[in-house]
Amino acid sequence: MLAKQTQQKALHWLGRQLFNRDDPEAFFDPLLERINPMWVQEYTPARVEQILSETGDTKTLVLKPARRWSGFRAGQHVNICVEVDGVRRNRTFSLSSSPLLWQEQGLVTLTIKRLPGGLVTNWLHDHLQTGAVIGLGEAFGDFLIPEPAQPVLFIAGGSGITPVLSQLETMAAQDYRAPVTLLYFVRTRDDVIAREKLLALKARYSALTLNIIATNESREPRYLRGQDLDTVPGIKARQVYLCGPKGLMDLAQGLLSERGFADADIHSTFFSVPSANLGNETLGGEVQFESSQMMVDSEGDATLLEIAEAAGLTPRHGCRMGICHQCSCRKTTGTVINRLTGQTSGPGEETVQLCISVPRGPVSLDL
Repeated sequence: MLAKQTQQKALHWLGRQLFNRDDPEAFFDPLLERINPMWVQEYTPARVEQILSETGDTKTLVLKPARRWSGFRAGQHVNICVEVDGVRRNRTFSLSSSPLLWQEQGLVTLTIKRLPGGLVTNWLHDHLQTGAVIGLGEAFGDFLIPEPAQPVLFIAGGSGITPVLSQLETMAAQDYRAPVTLLYFVRTRDDVIAREKLLALKARYSALTLNIIATNESREPRYLRGQDLDTVPGIKARQVYLCGPKGLMDLAQGLLSERGFADADIHSTFFSVPSANLGNETLGGEVQFESSQMMVDSEGDATLLEIAEAAGLTPRHGCRMGICHQCSCRKTTGTVINRLTGQTSGPGEETVQLCISVPRGPVSLDL
């Protein structure tokens, strides 16, 4: 890490001397990319080593990041950067491999489901090829395995299995000595992602109980129900991890609440930003971007990040879900509401996250 920081300081010094700015990669990267894409400095380049088909609409990308990448912990996310029709696009995905694969072989995997109308996921499925180089951000997120070991219940749906795969592989490798149960909901048996890996884990990891439930193979949909939870041994002592479609997660939250689970014992990771109930709050107002000398009116139906982008600004951002903090920005005056929690900020200077903050009245930002 020290070497990485020293390298960054040297680059910033060079940028200030030559260009009077801190990011010389903006000048050198186009040249480096033509010589060798793995030399690019603006992001960590990752070469696509292999593309595996999991289901009819899901593929796993086996990536080899440049060695300067910092690695990750099981259950974390990364932002990737790809160029689609000449425009760079960033999207967030969970890492589906164990950190051991990175430590031992220098590889990581992303398991990506095609989304109807999804610009980036469809491009990845239709155009990305072995040998291509994509951008990889540093890992983030706190959807992490309990330490020390505690009994765990995973409830996953569809492609929500991806961070759980990373965690289960890690638990098995560490001989995680506490009971682990996975309830995995899929539409049909053909939609099971990483079937062989899950069955292999079940065979070699005696602490794991695996229950795959198809929701759409009977006359009536088979969703999560209380009986599924009640049959989990010692469920009241479990740490519960939820990842999947909003409907499944809402249902699970309700059933767990009925059984007296504390919020601290339920861990969730999201595909999209959940919205708090903001009641009758009057939102919107004039947003001043001080550094850009711009003023924009807002109606309260957009976040500060969306307002800035609509004004032609390009603030740094990553996940757009409030978990990576890359879009953090200094608010100098005014009040905002956190769309994730419903919490209201103070009126003075503080750091806010653009992607989940909505103005409540006039707001000024150092942007």
